[in-house]
Amino acid sequence: MPSRWEHTEAPRGDEYDERWRALAASGQAIHGEADLVEALIDQHGAPRSVLDAGCGTGRVAIELAARGFDTVGVDLDPSMLDAAQAKAAHLEWHLADLAGLAGLDLSRRFGAVVFAGNVMIFVTPGSEEDVLRGAASQLATRGIVVAGFQVRSDRLPLDRYDAHATASGLELVARYATWDRAPYRGGDYAVSVHAPWTDV
Repeated sequence: MPSRWEHTEAPRGDEYDERWRALAASGQAIHGEADLVEALIDQHGAPRSVLDAGCGTGRVAIELAARGFDTVGVDLDPSMLDAAQAKAAHLEWHLADLAGLAGLDLSRRFGAVVFAGNVMIFVTPGSEEDVLRGAASQLATRGIVVAGFQVRSDRLPLDRYDAHATASGLELVARYATWDRAPYRGGDYAVSVHAPWTDV
């Protein structure tokens, strides 16, 4: 079954990037994901390496690389990866379905696996647990899985996401309403942090 992303009419490639360029030009901060991931990795003592899962055009991976992180991007959309490679050919990009993360040999383990940009609600329906198992398999010691997505009952409610995470050996470490750590008190967006360790 195709992913939900493949059925959207969302902008692709450079057209997708244009939105972020416009936001940056207007003075808005556009790297909230990178800010949070960097802070969490430093806080938990995880390696400064990040797997940007569902990386799209590479915005998060490229920003973290500029901050000194070892970053790898994975996406199933060739047009999005083409844009990422055009911007940062020196980084490592992989064309793959996220349900197959466990089978990817990326030659290292990561301090964080990040699902930004609503990735988890665009994966192939029914593959969410495979995606999270794969993410867990790519983690280094003290590593974390960070996912931000719209909370929708017709896609992936938080209780179901947490159940998939638990079945994948991950436990909830923190949950925020935004990438800048606003407290989560319900609402239609959440940023969840899970890990295979709970001593925090």
